[in-house]
Amino acid sequence: MNKETDYKETLKHAGLKNTKRRIAILEILEQQVHPLTAEQIFLELNRLGIPISQSTVYRELDSLVSKDLAVKIKINNSNKALYEYNRMMHKHYLICLGCKKMIAIDNSPLKIFEKALEKQTQFMITD
Repeated sequence: MNKETDYKETLKHAGLKNTKRRIAILEILEQQVHPLTAEQIFLELNRLGIPISQSTVYRELDSLVSKDLAVKIKINNSNKALYEYNRMMHKHYLICLGCKKMIAIDNSPLKIFEKALEKQTQFMITD
């Protein structure tokens, strides 16, 4: 199977209609190392020749997030959200508040802390 077929199947299983825009957004998100803003996705879609408005990008991202195909990341002290392809992996980022450089943390010690906290409190930590 090719990537487009994989995206079509992913959308179908999620109960979403497969459209050129949704497939393109999933592809853009999956190819990135770091999460993107909706504006960055909008610009990339336009660069690829896919006509779309910014408001439609936000609606499409909301639908992908609601079906767990994408992850929305809210950053403290910022009014912008970031989006990334949901790889079903727990991940944390360090973000410089000055230059906005972002670094993914592999093997985060927070996972160990979360497991201990879950055991202690009997809560299931989801976010």
